[in-house]
Amino acid sequence: MVSAPVPNDTTFHPSTFILLGIPGMRDQHIWAAIPFCFMYILALVGNGTILYIITKERTLHKPMYLFLCLLSITDLVLCSTTLPKMLTIFWLKSHIISYQGCLTQMFFVHTIFATESAVLLAMAFDRYVAICRPLHYASILNAVVIGKIGLACVVRGLLFVFPFVILIERLPFCGHHIIPHTYCEHMGIAKLACASIRPNTIYGLTVALSVTGMDVVLIATSYGLILRAVLRLPSKDAQFQAFSTCGAHICVILVFYVPAFFSFFAHRFGQQIPPHVHIVLANLYLLMPPVLNPLVYGINTKQIRLRIFDFFMGRR
Repeated sequence: MVSAPVPNDTTFHPSTFILLGIPGMRDQHIWAAIPFCFMYILALVGNGTILYIITKERTLHKPMYLFLCLLSITDLVLCSTTLPKMLTIFWLKSHIISYQGCLTQMFFVHTIFATESAVLLAMAFDRYVAICRPLHYASILNAVVIGKIGLACVVRGLLFVFPFVILIERLPFCGHHIIPHTYCEHMGIAKLACASIRPNTIYGLTVALSVTGMDVVLIATSYGLILRAVLRLPSKDAQFQAFSTCGAHICVILVFYVPAFFSFFAHRFGQQIPPHVHIVLANLYLLMPPVLNPLVYGINTKQIRLRIFDFFMGRR
């Protein structure tokens, strides 16, 4: 059993938390870490390659690819906030994390998730303008507008997630410091408190539905308008290409949002869900998008695919 002493003078806020890992799978941690590590390496290589190709190739300095760069950056930060610590838990049995370190990890996990959600919305808007308003594409999405959109994505995440830190700081923990998870997230920490967490629950639900939920609605609206425009194209080949691209994008968006909402609502309403199922899905929604995004948004894009091929063939 993992344990650590908690000093008497830290009963309001413990000096450390203990991350148990995946409940019910303690004996399989060593083996469970292997696929997670493999996916993490894929995410680093894939997103790193996308960033290198786009930054080095000036012909790719266009709105679609600049948004893809922003997506790759958020993907790298998203998986790197949790996977290194999770691997040390699984392989080195390093379960202890400081109180401030736990809050910092929580802050970055939720901020980057909210930022990536906003980036996916921006990319859906980019595709909408490119397909439905092609003559105005360059004027609507110029460099200044793209910079403002990128800044707004980050600022929005910071503004909506910072109250999570304040809501956690107000809670007493009465010596409770064991988190049955692989990383620190808002409700996982709040449930350890020995006081009412109703404000945490209400605010978390509000953010999920009004911010992330609104992103989903707007993304669905964008792709609905794109679908309507595609069906009006006279060329079957153009229709097939548009359907292929948008279909792949929609699959990645579903992989991003479905496990995330499952994990979110499982904390509040899923008492019957086995803990190990919840924790595994909570890790996958932070890891699968960084693995899949370079494949779908990058390799599925002809211009990037050709640059990657030239790069590995040693061409310039």
